[in-house]
Parts: sequence; C-alpha cells; structure tokens
Amino acid sequence: MKLKSILLSSALAAAVMLPGTVWAKSLTVAVQDNLTGLDPAVVNDTLSQTSLRLIYQGLFGFDKDMKLIPLLAESYEANENATEFTIKLRKGIKFHDGTDFNAAAAKFNIDRLANPDNKLSRRSLVSMVKEVQAVDDSTIKLTLKEPFGAMVASLAHPGAMMISPAALEKFGKDIDRNPVGTGPFTFKHWAADTLEVVKNDNYWKEGMPKVDGVTIRSVPESGARFAMLQTGEAQYIPTFPTELMKAVENNPNVQVEATPSIVETYVAMNNLRKPFDDLRVRQALNYAVDKDAFCKVVSNGYCSPADSIIPSALAFHVKAGDYTFNLDKAKELMKEAGLEAGFETEVWAASNTGSLRAAQFIQQQLAQINVKVNVVPLEAGVAAQKVWGVDKPEDATVQLYYGGWSASTGDADWGIRPLLYGQSFPPAMFNVAYYKNPKVDAAIEAGIATADPAKRAEAYAEVQKLAWQDAPWIFLGVGQNIAAKSKSLSGVYMLPDRGFLLEDAAFAE
Repeated sequence: MKLKSILLSSALAAAVMLPGTVWAKSLTVAVQDNLTGLDPAVVNDTLSQTSLRLIYQGLFGFDKDMKLIPLLAESYEANENATEFTIKLRKGIKFHDGTDFNAAAAKFNIDRLANPDNKLSRRSLVSMVKEVQAVDDSTIKLTLKEPFGAMVASLAHPGAMMISPAALEKFGKDIDRNPVGTGPFTFKHWAADTLEVVKNDNYWKEGMPKVDGVTIRSVPESGARFAMLQTGEAQYIPTFPTELMKAVENNPNVQVEATPSIVETYVAMNNLRKPFDDLRVRQALNYAVDKDAFCKVVSNGYCSPADSIIPSALAFHVKAGDYTFNLDKAKELMKEAGLEAGFETEVWAASNTGSLRAAQFIQQQLAQINVKVNVVPLEAGVAAQKVWGVDKPEDATVQLYYGGWSASTGDADWGIRPLLYGQSFPPAMFNVAYYKNPKVDAAIEAGIATADPAKRAEAYAEVQKLAWQDAPWIFLGVGQNIAAKSKSLSGVYMLPDRGFLLEDAAFAE
C-alpha cells in the first residue's frame, strides 16, 4: 500500500463569497428528536453527534459530500500494513477555555476513548489502538494492535472529536453538560429540547463563523416544524417530512433539496428471544412486509427498498438477496414454525411523526400473518437507556425495534460491525438484534484486518450474503435526505449519513 496523505490546502479552501450583503444573526434549526447528550464519546444518535460539530472538531472530518478531509490534523502517513499512522497536527489552535490543542491534547483524547475502564460507547472507533505517542508538539503516532484499514475514517467519526483536556480534568463525567472544544461556536445552554451555542470570536478559521449563534430545537411533530419554517421562527429543517413536500414547494421563501443518503432503515428482531430465535419466523416477517409500499407510505416515494444489510451508496455494498413481498411464503414459514395462529409482540420506535408512521405501517403489514404488534413510542432518553444501555443480553426487554443506521465513518466497517458483530451487543455497541453468527464474525474480522480493498471487498460480500440470509432484521429501505431552508440562508448541508454541517451558514438580505 502506498503512503496515504491528505493535504490541508485542498480541504480548507477560502469561503465562497455570497451574492448581495451578508449579515449576521442567529440560526434556528428545527429537528424531530431530542439530543441525548453532549459528550461525543458517549452519544449514540446521529442528531446529537452532528449537532456537536458546532462545538467540537476531530483530527479529520467530512465535507458536504462526506469525503474525508483534515480538520485539526494537516496530513497523515500510514505504513504498508496499516499498523502505524503518523499524524501531523495544525499549530496555533486553542480550545474554547484557552487550553492549547497540541499532540499532548490529541493523545489525551484518544487514550481516554480507547481506555475500556472509561466505558465510553464510542470506544470501538479506537479500540484497535495499542499506543499513542506524542512525537513532538504537533505530531502523534498511533501504533495498532493489528492492521486496520479504516483507521483514519474512524478518527473522522464525530465520536472521536477532541475535547479540552483541562475541561475533562475539571468536569469529569459532567463534561456531558459542559462541552469545550475547538469548533466555530461555544456552548451556552442545553435542555433536553434546546441546544444554544454562540459565535467563537477566536475561531481558527479566519472570517468564520458568519452567524452570531445557532439554536437546535427539538420539535417532534412534522407540521409544527414546517410552520416554524414558514413563519421564520426556524430557518433550516434537516430531515424534512416527505409528506409536506408539495406544500413546501408552493412557498416562494423556502427552498427544498433531496440528496442521496447512506441511511438504511430496518426493524431489529431480538434474536435471543422467542419467537425471533427461529430463522423461519424472521424470514416470514421479511416476506410479510411490502418494501415498495413502505417506501411509498412512509417516505412518499423518496426511498428505495433495501437489498442488503448496508445501503448501495456505501463502499463494498453488494446486492445480497431478495425478500420480495410474498404473503403465501410468509404464511408457509409461520406454519412450519408452528405459529400459523400468529403471536403478539411490540415494536419500539422514536416518538416523532415519521418513526411512528413507520411502526404503524409494520403493525398493519404483520397483521396479515396474524402477528399482533403493539406500537410503543420512546423518548430519546428512554430509548438510550432501554435499547442501548442494557448491561446483559438476558436483561434486554426489546422485542422489535424500528430504527435506522448510517456509517458515519463513510466506511462499510461502521455500517456492519456495530450492528451485526457478535461482540457488539449493548452496551459495548449497538447490536440490538443480539445477532451472532461465527461465520459472519470471522468475515467482519477479515474485513478490518487488512487495508487491501480487494480483500476487504471479498470479506464484506461474504458478511452481506450470510447476514441477509439470517434475517436478523426486517430489512426496509434506504431513504433520500430531504432538507428545507429559508432562501436567504446558505452554507447549510445535509450529509449522506443524515447529519448536517452548519459551520458555513450565512444569511443574505
């Protein structure tokens, strides 16, 4: 493998001049769920992660097209077998509390995240790191336990963003309420439904940011978010509700945009719990759900049926199989499993409009094979505890869980390993299906043990084929990203993983 390098010059281009007069004011973003915390090493949801990009930055990150770029790092080099990574850091950057960002700070953060005693949920991003050396004030060297071709992509994940060491020493676990980073905005206030940040006047990128502050407001009801956009109370709505697309198109002051995503939606079935421990039942439920109808009903057509365990826009995707809607096949499998009369279960889902619509659709579909599904809405904090915070698999009470996942490293590893690896049961990671197949585990391990793209492709093709056949989830669809904003607003972007970038936000008169 040739030495890899990312040069700062390509990533930190000068800001594009806006037409007309640019003026500063605060930006309000209306989102459908609550934030669950402010420590990037702990939060599990894309919304919280991406909102923290206002305050924090990583060594690497992503541009609006989710291409890897350097942030607090300038460049990196890797050895031939991807076991050593030498990273050059930017000089002259300070955290919001005045602490210097340097090699010691970077080492402190990676060591904190990698330490299993800290029980940080994003530890898996750097769990392969054996040692971090501060070579000099602006250089660190990572030595890995084993080859890991996705190392830099993992460092670009929001979970690996840099926190002030002084703030961590001062606040400890309470850093979750007192975030201190190097980003374009400094922390002002957080309640469950509102995050407020204000302009960082000492930000290291000259002329940035261009707005005085940002408020992230949780508004679960779709119509209420749209009303805020129409009245100007909010200026940006990422994950805009698809059922309101026609209405928004008639508003001359609002602009809407649809872009591809790498978010796959599914219903995880607890594979350790009856009757979901029976492959025939899991496959029956897949055949009983019309994926085309799901995309039409839940996403108004802004969606494609899933054809693998990862979306097609993610590297190393292969079409793994087909669970075309077939009630006869579903009923036959249920009869073979001794469940022709059906059973009763419950599906957990976030308490926003879109997720509940999806859960209700699943409820209606499975009723056709005598499966009675009770829909249970969960607030974000409750979900974090009941779904992701369970200490032992046998204590998990989840039966069905509707959700979505995106590989926020941009790599197939993070689209698969956190969800379907046998060592990824909560609270370590996010395998809420409690799925384990030794052959799948071996192929996942093979995929991260090399930096050779051909070998990784072969491993991930095997993973997708096997896991699809095992049906740990009801595979649903891959939706498009829909965002709406005031026409006077520019510089806001949805990422393919359904995160968003607000650093370049600006208003024009």
